[in-house]
Amino acid sequence: MNIGELLMAVVVFFSIITFVKILSSHFLKRKIIKTGHFDRAEILDQNTEIEVKKQVEYDQYPALKWGLVAFFGGLGFICMELLAASNPIFLRYDSAMPYGIFFVSVAIGFLLYYVVLNKKMKA
Repeated sequence: MNIGELLMAVVVFFSIITFVKILSSHFLKRKIIKTGHFDRAEILDQNTEIEVKKQVEYDQYPALKWGLVAFFGGLGFICMELLAASNPIFLRYDSAMPYGIFFVSVAIGFLLYYVVLNKKMKA
């Protein structure tokens, strides 16, 4: 499996999920309006003040988040290079191990950001 096939699968699944989300939101809004609850029809708007407040509350340090993700992604690439020098399986194009190492290292960056943010919010 090459990167083009993987990217195509991600794009297709993301498009399907987005389409279903938009369609279900539309039908729910239409049902709310048909039942006569015009004052509650704005609940499903994406740009409500509640959504903005939640985003600001949880995304206080975007530079820290993306810095940690980039740092751990780079560490993942370094690990892949070091492992490829000693193990020839990493040089094969059909191996999924390099993808796993990269995604696990990026996930560690996100988890570390979550831990740091939780400690900041509790303090």
